[in-house]
Amino acid sequence: MEMKPLGRSGIMVSDLCLGTMTFGTQTSEVDAHRQVDMALEAGINFVDAAEMYPVNPISKETVGRTEEILGNWNAANPARRGEYILATKHSGAGFMHARDGAHISGQTIPEAIEGSLKRLQTDCIDLYQFHWPNRGSYMFRKNWNYEPSGHNTDEVLGNMQECLEALQSQVDKGNIRAFGLSNESAWGTAQWLRLAEQTGAPRVVSVQNEYSLLCRHFDTDMAELSVHEDVGLMAFSPLAAGFLTGKYQGGAVPEGSRMSIVPEMGGRHRFRVFDAVAAYLEIANRHGLDPVHMALAWCQARPFMMSAIFGATTMDQLAHILGGKDLRLSDEVLAEISEAHRAHPMPF
Repeated sequence: MEMKPLGRSGIMVSDLCLGTMTFGTQTSEVDAHRQVDMALEAGINFVDAAEMYPVNPISKETVGRTEEILGNWNAANPARRGEYILATKHSGAGFMHARDGAHISGQTIPEAIEGSLKRLQTDCIDLYQFHWPNRGSYMFRKNWNYEPSGHNTDEVLGNMQECLEALQSQVDKGNIRAFGLSNESAWGTAQWLRLAEQTGAPRVVSVQNEYSLLCRHFDTDMAELSVHEDVGLMAFSPLAAGFLTGKYQGGAVPEGSRMSIVPEMGGRHRFRVFDAVAAYLEIANRHGLDPVHMALAWCQARPFMMSAIFGATTMDQLAHILGGKDLRLSDEVLAEISEAHRAHPMPF
């Protein structure tokens, strides 16, 4: 397992990260705790959560349950909390199940962090992330009709400064160690960096955006910013919500799968996706590779990748994923993947 720096924080994290968004819905607490044990034993030292989790489905009744499940593991294993880097996220504008949909601000940050600390049963959150920008995001297929207007730039920057001051206070109290973004753009990330440099506030160390063989928005402006500013990518959905496993090919919808619960798959279920998946499955088959292992190894090889966040509903799925944790792809495979991307550039 390769270890990579978490920005300029001095923290090192494994290049695979255990995602937890199914803990409390599709994954029981017993199995969730077993997953944490198995991941740590395999050399993973990075676990990602969010106050809004679990999902599939999201409901008012389950918000915060994932953090509670992780907190119960921490309480049962107090000597092991230092074995892993714990990340979680502050929900923002429009999420009505937390703070009535309030946007992220200097007022909401202390409340949200205290809530997460209590549920996680820990004294410190290693990486605290903003789940999405207050001004909105082009992620989750909103890129097709994205309009970067409708916001007052001075107000946006003023809010960022206010949030950085609140984060500094939380660092000073020892409640958080590092600050990251999620579902963010190149302009937004650059502004957070600029303001932090001007004021000495916490510097962004990471950005958690969707990235996979099927979703490559990060490859241009964000990639350049990431490499030069040491803001590593934490890729979510590196298996494209399960499409890259091949389990949905030919119209299949396995019982208990995400598609059986959320048919549109967050806007990913489009007619072109299956041809794209077929192209990658063919490459894996031709080279004797497991498609799951190939997809994750490709992510790990990207020059801006800090850690790829994977989720496993079951213990068998987790064991399967971990079986390929040390795979490195040949130049031939990487070249064929590039050609497949040119043929199927934006399948959803």
